[in-house]
Amino acid sequence: VTVSVLYWGSPRPTQTMRRCFASAARTAPTAAAAMRLATSLTVRDAINGALDEELSRDPTVFVLGEEVGNYNGAYKVTRGLMAKHGAERIIDTPITEHGFAGMAVGAAMAGMRPVCEFMTFNFALQAIDQIVNSAAKTHYMSGGQIKCPIVFRGPNGAAAGVAAQHSQCFAPWYASVPGLFVCAPWSSEDARGMIKEAIRNENP
Repeated sequence: VTVSVLYWGSPRPTQTMRRCFASAARTAPTAAAAMRLATSLTVRDAINGALDEELSRDPTVFVLGEEVGNYNGAYKVTRGLMAKHGAERIIDTPITEHGFAGMAVGAAMAGMRPVCEFMTFNFALQAIDQIVNSAAKTHYMSGGQIKCPIVFRGPNGAAAGVAAQHSQCFAPWYASVPGLFVCAPWSSEDARGMIKEAIRNENP
């Protein structure tokens, strides 16, 4: 017995992968932005500046996660953002990765652009159902009708003086999931550009 399953017509692999992602408009950096990139910055400050600019540019952008507000982030990536943009856009959450990731995915489906920060990406495993089965698959499963413009971010991989639960790199796992873009910046310039592109992108 031969069973054929068709999704949107012919199930060619290249077509299927295209249907996993929403198309996104590209914008070239301005001369002022290019000059700012020439400034020497730590990765932390580069991400902070990029978040600040995107929050100022687009009222649908907001940040949520553990300690991102009052404590300025576990690694101070969100320093000063709550004071500038307010508690409604820089949202402290309980230590419930599955819960706040689900809130963020729902907000993205409703037209917002959440930046969901995990204190360490190892604990994003607590939210893997929301990331893989909700955010990544939404565009494909809705036939392109629903987008999920969300950013999941946080430190990933080995670091000095942290426990085994904080030292793993799951980027290859997530990169194997159709519908997810996975970025691993090497430099401050990478980090700044990638976070801005990720926020403006229509995909998780």
